[in-house]
Amino acid sequence: MVDHTIVHFEILADNVEKLRKFYTELFGWKIEKMPGPMEYWGIETVPVDERGMLVRPGVNGGMIKRENPEQKALNYIAVESVDDYAKKIIALGGKVIVPKQEVPGIGWWALALDPEGNAFAIFESMHV
Repeated sequence: MVDHTIVHFEILADNVEKLRKFYTELFGWKIEKMPGPMEYWGIETVPVDERGMLVRPGVNGGMIKRENPEQKALNYIAVESVDDYAKKIIALGGKVIVPKQEVPGIGWWALALDPEGNAFAIFESMHV
């Protein structure tokens, strides 16, 4: 059983360093560049253990450079199956605009729009 709740968020930045400084100073969030070729900064609002799991309730996220002016902050909702929920989104009048993608070693996600055009992502963890 998966609670269909927000499990990750992403903040879009024109100037990553400026926003990293803003949120670090405002809330004390830990924001660090993630290893690998992708330009992605992890945001810890809640501490994690050595496996990257939250040590107490909360939601962590990420920051990426904005690629176009229309991009907005994004919430990821936990689901049991990205495939099943992608079909359900379409059946209910929404759209899947980025099909299922793997996050290596973590799970799968897809990007969707609700019937009024609000973007959200669905996320299936491989660690359920």
